[in-house]
Amino acid sequence: MTSPPLPTPRRIQGTYYTLVLGNTLAASFIWGVNTLFLLDAGLSNFEAFAANALFTAGMLIFEIPTGVVADTLGRRASYLIGTITLTVTTAMYWMLWLWHSPFWAWAIVSVLLGLGFTFFSGAVDAWLVDALRAVGYKGSLETVFGRSQIFSGSAMLVGSVLGGVVAQMSNLGAPFLVRVALLLAMFFVAAMLMRDIGFTPDRSEGPIAATGTVLRASLKYGLGRPPVRWLMLASPFTAGVGIYVFYALQPHLLQLWGDEGAYSIAGLAAALLSGASIVGGLMAPWVRKLFRKRTSTILLAAVTSALVLVTFGFVQNFWIAIGLVALWGIASAIDDPVHRAYLNAMIPSKQRATVLSFDSLMGSAGGVVIQPALGRVADISGYAVSLLWSGVISAAAIPFILLSRAAGSPADVGDTLDEETDAAPGGDAKAEV
Repeated sequence: MTSPPLPTPRRIQGTYYTLVLGNTLAASFIWGVNTLFLLDAGLSNFEAFAANALFTAGMLIFEIPTGVVADTLGRRASYLIGTITLTVTTAMYWMLWLWHSPFWAWAIVSVLLGLGFTFFSGAVDAWLVDALRAVGYKGSLETVFGRSQIFSGSAMLVGSVLGGVVAQMSNLGAPFLVRVALLLAMFFVAAMLMRDIGFTPDRSEGPIAATGTVLRASLKYGLGRPPVRWLMLASPFTAGVGIYVFYALQPHLLQLWGDEGAYSIAGLAAALLSGASIVGGLMAPWVRKLFRKRTSTILLAAVTSALVLVTFGFVQNFWIAIGLVALWGIASAIDDPVHRAYLNAMIPSKQRATVLSFDSLMGSAGGVVIQPALGRVADISGYAVSLLWSGVISAAAIPFILLSRAAGSPADVGDTLDEETDAAPGGDAKAEV
């Protein structure tokens, strides 16, 4: 029996954008009110951000095992398992809020929520890049990831605003029930549209042996390659701070507005960041063309983000703060497509999902430490001071980005899928810096 014909690059991208759109819409329904939801359940600021940190710890713990699922059972299987896991754990979160459960219960479910997201991290991007390679796509990865930013930003805009409105009209638990329904819908969509292309799962080993094999490959092709290693070591500072800032902006804007019951204003922070994501996705390919090296764009975004966060510490005007939120979001959104394209261009296909998961793991490691620490700063000195310190911490990523640049990977000056990847670790050390 002959195998079915390969889909076109356009259809692969369409499936990818559909998954991004649906996932982000489901997730974003609770983003605008998540911190308020936790506080309404009776948690303190420290406990609320500790719960978020435990969610991040779940991602840290399970990144490699679930990366093994993607590389041994397949990217599609990983996505479907993750969708069901998130559906169940989101419903459990709603029940904890309904019952005003103790912190230890939130801690357990938060870790399980992190488990659900680790089935996604790495798997969907790996599915896309492998499929595009298999069908001979010659375009720019920045363009594809930039468009995905536009779709995710659009979904985030709709979801975060509607989540705030739904909470305002009913209660803070309602957006979580909407999220459950959307996740179930995405499970059926992915089951129909996804199939692994350009990648054959390796099922020759048992789960324990496969975990060891994939972990060694992650170390070899991740931390073992200087340009990849330094980029990964920047992640704890940028990703760890980013998670905290996203959720801290909700109550901070409410305080500046002067009405802590205005949930739609809290949703405005997420809506602004979603709009910034759309703008950043449109700008990323254009900004990339202004520089010869991908790391130049990444550096520009990192410096801008750090300066904006430090400025937050001195701003008490609501409308100025709104402008800073938009600027921070645009800088982060411009970074994301270029960062992902640069990283994907340095990773072999067989280990792609796991190495991408390892990069996410590094970001999660930073979040585990940074979130509760900054949450404690917010309890003692207020959100403005915690945002100032967020900027200081995120600036620590800049030296690592410079080190990745100095390693001289050919991927730093590449533009398409062709420049990759199985070169000696570290790339060409003589490449122009």
